[in-house]
Amino acid sequence: MTSGATLRTERTRLRPLSADDVEAMHALWTDPGVRKYLWDDVVIERERAAEVVAGSVADFAERRYGLWAVHLEPSGELIGFCGLRRSDGGAPELLFGLRPRWWGQRLAEEAARAVLDYAFSVLGHPKVTAATDAPNRASIRVLERLGMTGTGRGALDGRETLFYELSSRS
Repeated sequence: MTSGATLRTERTRLRPLSADDVEAMHALWTDPGVRKYLWDDVVIERERAAEVVAGSVADFAERRYGLWAVHLEPSGELIGFCGLRRSDGGAPELLFGLRPRWWGQRLAEEAARAVLDYAFSVLGHPKVTAATDAPNRASIRVLERLGMTGTGRGALDGRETLFYELSSRS
């Protein structure tokens, strides 16, 4: 059983990941287009996907946030994930990824906006951060359309990374 809010947008429904999502997330996270930046192009093992899903379930139980499965409405097709994870800086970090078939339709932006609204309005977080590989132009565009501000550049796991943040709108 999952704990956490279901979020809705004009075209999507987001529900907290559960143990039942391990296979679907493993398939998504090992897709060549998705893993290129999300996992630094490493094909993760199913066990790693299970650990991430279990960590998200635990985060929802403890913090009321984690990763949501993104479903296209009205079909219900699972098209990706979006959510928040703990970060070293204290503010939750925004993450998202969609199946390549759904890229370029602003669905990641739509889902991420719902997650940000939840973080600020429901949870009362004053700030949310994000990071992306410098060559990942698509994610940079999403973060900028969300109103996130670049806060710096550095190396993360040996890759040039751009860092962003967004403060509460309230």
